Amino acid sequence: MEILRKIENITITTNQLLFFTCCYIALVLNLPFLTKATEAITALDNYNVIFLMSLPIFILSLTMLIQGLFAFRWLTKPLLIITVIISSLIFYGTITYGIVFDYGMVQNTIETDSAEALSYVNLQAILFFLFFGILPAFLIYKVKLTYKPFFRELLSRLKVISFSLGVALLIASIFYSNYASVGRNNKDLLGYITPYKMVDASYKFIRNHYFYPPLKFQVLDTAPSIVRDNSRKHVTVMVLGETARSQSFSLNGYVKPTNSYTEKQGVISFSNVSSCGTATAVSVPCMFSRLDKNHYSKRTATAQQNAIDLINLAGADVLWISNNNGSCKGVCTRVKTIQVDTDKSNPLCDGEYCFDEALLAPLKQKLNSLTNDNTLIVLHMIGSHGPTYFKRYPSEKSVFTPDCQRSDIQNCSPEQLLNTYDNTIAYTDFVISKVINELSVLDKKNNIESSLLYISDHGESLGESGVYLHGLPYAFAPEEQTHVPMIFWADTMQADFNTACLRDLSKSRISHDNVFDTLLSIMSVKSKAYNIENDPFIDCKSEHAIARTNSTSAFNIERIN
Repeated sequence: MEILRKIENITITTNQLLFFTCCYIALVLNLPFLTKATEAITALDNYNVIFLMSLPIFILSLTMLIQGLFAFRWLTKPLLIITVIISSLIFYGTITYGIVFDYGMVQNTIETDSAEALSYVNLQAILFFLFFGILPAFLIYKVKLTYKPFFRELLSRLKVISFSLGVALLIASIFYSNYASVGRNNKDLLGYITPYKMVDASYKFIRNHYFYPPLKFQVLDTAPSIVRDNSRKHVTVMVLGETARSQSFSLNGYVKPTNSYTEKQGVISFSNVSSCGTATAVSVPCMFSRLDKNHYSKRTATAQQNAIDLINLAGADVLWISNNNGSCKGVCTRVKTIQVDTDKSNPLCDGEYCFDEALLAPLKQKLNSLTNDNTLIVLHMIGSHGPTYFKRYPSEKSVFTPDCQRSDIQNCSPEQLLNTYDNTIAYTDFVISKVINELSVLDKKNNIESSLLYISDHGESLGESGVYLHGLPYAFAPEEQTHVPMIFWADTMQADFNTACLRDLSKSRISHDNVFDTLLSIMSVKSKAYNIENDPFIDCKSEHAIARTNSTSAFNIERIN
């Protein structure tokens, strides 16, 4: 209480509060930026020591300049408090998980549900936030400010702004070539400037999503159709994985037996597949879109038919079953959907999340009541979503021990963290094998041909180079976040596909850009939106199947010998 009374008795000017707070923001909460910038500069063969020393002064000047523009009388404290609190949260995410708060991360954060957001809350996070965010904000709130008459106050602030601008311009003019060189060669550095990169990204996200007029919906094909020669019904199950990285699949050479179930079922694993993004908010709508990674825009993708729409319009019965808190990211808007209920009455659920086995019950129900000759079922998993990996598999499915039973994964040993994540992959494999078993029974009992396509939305970092989780800007994201697994299985593969050919194809470079056309191909959808050149399975499809499925494709380039 004595300390509190002393703080309350402190009286300072607005300029003093502005300076002290900006020092805290620029020199403490921007440590990740300063550290990475220092590493980039000192890595140069002949770096300028004075240039290196100018960096914190330059950042402080810019911070003073930006904050000074909004620091006037009653606005001063609220804006400084908000800046400190937001910066402390970014500071925690960056130093703990290596997160960069760019446009993609802002989108991912805004579209994250409350249960997922709460999974990041732990004792360490709370204590960190209290110390670096709440405590400084409380001090700002408690100190008393003295105000000069209006015009003198305004003149005083203009002096601060002018001085800060002058210092920044002086440093920039002296070391322009140095800053330009480091910036060009380390474009990721801007993403670490706290909190202004996030503020800029937030502004752009809000502008793009809430202020731009909606685009006119584009119909890619008004009359797609399904063309099959035989009289048998067809079912394809697409399993949409979550946060699974290819490097952790034993099917792709990983040393641990993470695919002990599916490796016995004759699946074909594609080991060289890359994602469209590093977060669900980008990758899921991108992979089902006609747009490729380089041209993808959610605004554009949302305003046109996707692969699911075309398959549905062609006459197939399409059902999307989600265990991912309904986050189909707009892909399933125009088809029937089922959200797995997380109620605790289900032994597979805890009130917030369910194990992926919960997808099997609605799947079985659908498979037992097929009414259409062609059916597509999408199972959207929660998969390996972190940081609470230990909540993604039942205790009896804990294959690799010791594991990490906590959300502050950076405090687990590398062995524990890897074991926990690998358990999620092994459990995903178990669920996929269960789906394959259901499809196999369906084929034998009802003479229904079936297939399964599994692909993950993005990968995951597990502490490599100090980076955790996912969501880094794609340009410098590690391979762990962009290299994803893909599995294909078909009980009657000989009908349309050559098995040996598909196995030869399994090491070829494939990406999410190919999913659109691959799905149409598997479902035998004939559409002018289909691009035969973008279908990696086409060379392994029978000549007759190619002819009947794609003869009217607007993109079709004759490849039948």
